[in-house]
Amino acid sequence: MTSAHKGITVSELVLFGILGAMCFLGKFLMAGLPNIEPVSLLVILFAVTFGRKALYPIYTYVLLEFVVYGFNLWSINYLYIWLILAIAAWCLRSCRSPLVWALVSGCFGLAFGALCAPVYLFTGGWAFALTWWVSGIPFDLLHAAGNFVIALALFKPLQKLMETLYARLIRH
Repeated sequence: MTSAHKGITVSELVLFGILGAMCFLGKFLMAGLPNIEPVSLLVILFAVTFGRKALYPIYTYVLLEFVVYGFNLWSINYLYIWLILAIAAWCLRSCRSPLVWALVSGCFGLAFGALCAPVYLFTGGWAFALTWWVSGIPFDLLHAAGNFVIALALFKPLQKLMETLYARLIRH
């Protein structure tokens, strides 16, 4: 495969499948903690490391969520919410500061409910969307704090690991 070819290789497909599954497993293992999860950091790292190809592990994770938990209104949120974070991360991809990434991840956690509210606006109206979002603010605060701490602690080591894995994959 030439470097000009933009398709996905079998090795990449395997890597992205494993990363999407690890994203799901990480969230599953932390499910006992309210809105504290590694998914936000991993989505950021996927976007920074893989560019457009980040969509493969992201939507592998989303597909696993749908298969295990079924479909509901939240499912619609998952179709776009992670894409918003990936685009933001891709736009900031040259940044190497763990503090900046912790702030991005924390802000995303804080905004999570507001970003999900449009689905409830269209299904239940303004009052339903607003009350749904406001009632979730305590969870958004926990989400923000968890995202911030996880990104601050793990961004650098996971970025190095992901870049090393991907570089080795590309060379072979």
